[in-house]
Amino acid sequence: MTNPVIFRGYFRMTPKISPLISTDSLAALLLNPPSGAAAPVVMDASWYLPNQKRDGMADYLKAHIPGAVYFDIDAHSDRSSPLPHMLPSPENFARDMSALGIGEGMHAVVYEGSGLFSAARVWWMLRLFGMRNVQLLDGGLPKWKLEGRALESGPVIRPPARFEASFAKDAVASLDDVRNALEHRAIQVVDARAGARFRGEAPEPRPGLPSGHMPGALSLPIGDLVSDGRLLAPHGLRKAFAKAGFDPKLPAITSCGSGVTAAIINLAMEAAGEPAPRLYDGSWTEWASKGMPVAKS
Repeated sequence: MTNPVIFRGYFRMTPKISPLISTDSLAALLLNPPSGAAAPVVMDASWYLPNQKRDGMADYLKAHIPGAVYFDIDAHSDRSSPLPHMLPSPENFARDMSALGIGEGMHAVVYEGSGLFSAARVWWMLRLFGMRNVQLLDGGLPKWKLEGRALESGPVIRPPARFEASFAKDAVASLDDVRNALEHRAIQVVDARAGARFRGEAPEPRPGLPSGHMPGALSLPIGDLVSDGRLLAPHGLRKAFAKAGFDPKLPAITSCGSGVTAAIINLAMEAAGEPAPRLYDGSWTEWASKGMPVAKS
């Protein structure tokens, strides 16, 4: 399997494919895969914040795209960490993907029940661990349903597959990396949380965590990048970058509440043809719980 190519501290996958796939294209590939190729493996990555009181697995079992397996962000994580859904080891990720029936050379399509919220995290994880052909379903399950496309219920069990994980460690930022970036102002830190949380005006969804932001961080809420569950077109993304005072051509680290929605900024940058940023896996949950400086404005 081709490993990620390290470039200027970022990771890129070769060959480059579009990060998004349309519902029309996915439906066509599931019905008539290209000659000599298997149909894409579809993954439901629905996940919700604690205060949303929704269960991604329960929703999946009720209705999902035919053949889709469920990717549980919390289950496929480092469960020894006190922080939520941190990245697992490459060995554990390979074991879990093999058990799900995800293997080398496959074309994976990731979607979710909200349109675009958690699936970008799984798109980013799969690529981080070396999978080359990964796309996110534009509009997710809501668009698929709106178009009256086929659904099925119950679990899907695929035969085990071989997944050999590599790990692009330079694509992941640590607390020290973020602290140094903010101190020296050499790397932009971009926060995907809602503006009210960033400014300290609204509470965090996790009890006990203060709201606010890392001093010197930029606010780029995912609501400025997503409309009706779909990523904006490249020109709209660039306008959102400029509004946030963010230069996507310069080195950057993305952050959010717990490392999930930060990946939407990563997705947006790739869709806009910009260099891939690093992602702070611990994000605000780690920063605030470690007693790091908190700004409110």
